[in-house]
Amino acid sequence: MSDENGSRDPKQPPSTSVYAIYGVEPEVQAYAMAKYSRSALSMKESLREISEQKAEKFLNTYYFQYGHRSIADLAHIALAIERLSILAAIAVVDEQRWDGQERSTRYQDFSHPDYYQPEFGGNSAARTLFRETIDCLFAEYQAISARMFAHLQERTPRPIDMKQEAYDRTLRARAFDVARYLLPLATNTSLGEIVNARTLESQITRLLSDRFPEVRALGESLKEAARNPAYILNEAAFRELWEKIRGCDEGWGDKVRDLLLKEVRPAPTLVKYAAASPYLMHSREELEAAAAELMAGAAIAPAPPVDLLDDEPLEIEIATTLLYEHCAYPYRQIRDRVAALSAAECREIVDLGIKHRAPHDELLRAFNAGQTLRFDILMDIGGFRDLHRHRRCVQILQAFTDAHGYEVPDELDAAGLRQRYDDAMSRVQGAVAELKRTAGEDTDAIYLLPLAFRKRTLFKMDFAEAAYISELRTTAAGHFSYRRIAYQMFEAVAHRYPTLARHFRVTDVREPVDLLKR
Repeated sequence: MSDENGSRDPKQPPSTSVYAIYGVEPEVQAYAMAKYSRSALSMKESLREISEQKAEKFLNTYYFQYGHRSIADLAHIALAIERLSILAAIAVVDEQRWDGQERSTRYQDFSHPDYYQPEFGGNSAARTLFRETIDCLFAEYQAISARMFAHLQERTPRPIDMKQEAYDRTLRARAFDVARYLLPLATNTSLGEIVNARTLESQITRLLSDRFPEVRALGESLKEAARNPAYILNEAAFRELWEKIRGCDEGWGDKVRDLLLKEVRPAPTLVKYAAASPYLMHSREELEAAAAELMAGAAIAPAPPVDLLDDEPLEIEIATTLLYEHCAYPYRQIRDRVAALSAAECREIVDLGIKHRAPHDELLRAFNAGQTLRFDILMDIGGFRDLHRHRRCVQILQAFTDAHGYEVPDELDAAGLRQRYDDAMSRVQGAVAELKRTAGEDTDAIYLLPLAFRKRTLFKMDFAEAAYISELRTTAAGHFSYRRIAYQMFEAVAHRYPTLARHFRVTDVREPVDLLKR
């Protein structure tokens, strides 16, 4: 409190000051915030004092030399990533400390196919087969989408109080929910992300270490985007203003240019050493070999779509999870083999996950262990993409494969489209087998897989996250694929912990859904 002269009453404590910061380069902002622990200056005073050169010097010292990695948490960067395949988008999004949005297949126009074309080592026959199969999938997507829309119109009359535009939009979205099963992993999409520089550095490292060439190239592109000048939304208007002022006064014109048209490089210092990780690549290679050796000759055992796993010793969980990511078997089937090993043999598997770790490498994600609720989930890739967005749980992804078959939406039979759908999937499976045989490149052939094909993922979480996913993903507006999975998650927890079941606020997916309520 101040008196009439503006002096503060010494008996009153100073008031808390809160204000937002705008228009500051990410690395300069990180330096200014980091100074709170090293200086008595206010944020405004720090920002006025700091230059880009000072920020770079500080970051080089404290971030790289002293290893104060949390400083990079303070530099946030907005990035747009456009025209990447769905496969690559899944790789980008597979980051726990990540915020972003990807284009929804519900609201995109796929009448003009846009997709990633692998090189197949220059094999022209393989490229032709790939293109022909993709074109067939997009053609079937269009045909089934149109026929499904007509079918939904026939069985769902428009209410008198509903506008035709809203009615068509709603039913078309529902038709897309079925048709999206035909979209291949090669389909191009776009996404935006807002990440801190530490997460970005980790993301770039992971992408540069990936087995897919497209994903590795994407890692390089992200690194360059962080180091090069950012897009300035108002650049044209700023340039026009600068030219007008320069015409009146060249000196002031130069000052306006330096202020408004200054190149801003989001994180040139913080990501400059991001590179492919020998730890990730060597560990992947050796764990793949270990999984193949342990499971040699075993057929993939039948498993439910949602399997709530049992408690087990931490060493068994870590060893099993390390192998899980590098094969196509259910968690229980791998665990049974691991549990039959001697303590020394189990320890050897765990050691493979640490063997190549350098001083600054984070442990592999498989070591994020010990959660009470662990679900081994087998579901279509399209539905998985929706559950993949949940950041509070640990997710261990198995590779894409056609070994688990594909999902068939119930509505296809009612619309008389089941045979057409099965024919398209059979064609894809034949093409994938042929490409693997002739091109010898398993990774490239996988781009053909439509979103209907099943993917296995291990989801580890606490009770609150299980309740959140079950409640959010069972609502009537959601896609029928993940609604079923989320409800089965609820049922599994309710069966094991019946006294906790009443705390879930789920929607019963067995109840009929009004297609016009979304």
